[in-house]
Amino acid sequence: MSRACELTGKAVLTGNNVSHANNKTRRRFLPNLCQVTLISDALGQRFRLRVSAHALRSVEHRGGLDAFLAKASEIELSPRARLLKRQIAKKVAGETQAA
Repeated sequence: MSRACELTGKAVLTGNNVSHANNKTRRRFLPNLCQVTLISDALGQRFRLRVSAHALRSVEHRGGLDAFLAKASEIELSPRARLLKRQIAKKVAGETQAA
């Protein structure tokens, strides 16, 4: 499993450890990933996703998973999140036409 956020695409970065003597050794900066269960209001289901703590805050700020995915670009999303986005959009479009 890759160490990347399913919603924002935030992944591992590389850099250097720099000692006091200015010796440089390679290191990895890992994203703060959490296994969370998010609820889709439109679909009425729970989805278990591996997201960064930053993405989790963004989801809450935008008003839930549905609102976050509606604004998110498809390039950043994982294939599973893209599928979710399409399902939610289809369900919301169907509800607006029925009303």
